[in-house]
Amino acid sequence: MWVAADELVWSQWRGPHRTGSVAGAPWPKRLTDSSLKKMWRIELGSSYSGPVMTDTLVFTTETVNKKSEAAIAVERATGITRWRVAWEGAMKVPFFARSNGSWIRSTPATDGKRLYVAGIRDVMVCLDIETGDTLWRRDFVSETGSPVPTFGCVCSPLIDGSNVYVQAGAGVMRLDALTGKTDWRSMTDGGGMNGSAFSSPIIKTLAGVRQLVVQSRTSLAGLDLTTGDVLWSQVIPAYRGMNILTPTFYKDSVFTSSYRNGAWRMSVSKTNDAFEVSTMWETTTKAYMSSPVRLDQYLYLYLQMGRIACIDLDTGERMWTSDKPLGKYASLVLQGDRVLALTASGELIMFRATPDAWQPLGQIRISESQSWAHLAVDDDALYISELNAIAA
Repeated sequence: MWVAADELVWSQWRGPHRTGSVAGAPWPKRLTDSSLKKMWRIELGSSYSGPVMTDTLVFTTETVNKKSEAAIAVERATGITRWRVAWEGAMKVPFFARSNGSWIRSTPATDGKRLYVAGIRDVMVCLDIETGDTLWRRDFVSETGSPVPTFGCVCSPLIDGSNVYVQAGAGVMRLDALTGKTDWRSMTDGGGMNGSAFSSPIIKTLAGVRQLVVQSRTSLAGLDLTTGDVLWSQVIPAYRGMNILTPTFYKDSVFTSSYRNGAWRMSVSKTNDAFEVSTMWETTTKAYMSSPVRLDQYLYLYLQMGRIACIDLDTGERMWTSDKPLGKYASLVLQGDRVLALTASGELIMFRATPDAWQPLGQIRISESQSWAHLAVDDDALYISELNAIAA
């Protein structure tokens, strides 16, 4: 029985609620070699897309031969490929970013009937999840006149009822989920080298108003879901516009962090018809690329320097920092008082979500390959998108 995207199934970027938090079967108290059993593994072309799924299928993407990209549906129980759909879509990112790869970046999203895939050249493809048939396709470059994003389309689409939101086409767009028709386009930025977002949107009620919260290369903003009008906006300084995190919420406030700058907690309030945003605190702590997870007032984040830290959201105080660097990147998933961190080098780490001290609960190698995609957890199974494979 399909469970809606806002309930349990890992159907989109960072899980059911887009926060990196999950319910489901309790995790073991410690992570050991006997904690996990490999179900299957399939080799694929390169991709940064995290896995998403329904009850029976898991979906991912690949870039092949520097010419095309594809979406793949795999049976969760067996690893058997149900279908694969490819389209021309490759490009080269600038030479100074090429070590990070010229392949598809966005994580797809599914509503249980359709799969929405954002390709690297700023296209979006909607596929029937049972057959792989293309239901609609949008080419934002040709349709809006915006340039191909220099670093590729990065944003992971967000489904909300009959709408799909995506930061593409050198701005933010709301599309009709059934037809792909554009309802509105907002926060246009010119695209190219200095535009085109690195972040992915999230929906939240702030100051009593349900809204789309987005981070562009230069700012954090709340948008009216119906019209796309900007309700409030705050400049976020970032070296080369590297505003990458999906915003995190605490009470009527938003946390974010950017490359080579710091981190901020900002309150959002509303008086009559006017929204106001103000900085509650600022810290030199830098989360940079890995979106954090939150338990109560405490935030657990992977730092630019490669360590994990805990911050008190009430005060901005750093409670602790892990004792050694763990690499360039890790994706984080929270269940109860424990966090799983999948590093770019393929190490899976468990630690306790507590403000008292760094408490590691085990570390095992889960992949011999790099894994820059977000870890996906659904009930008692982990799904790992390695750079050139997917494994359960």
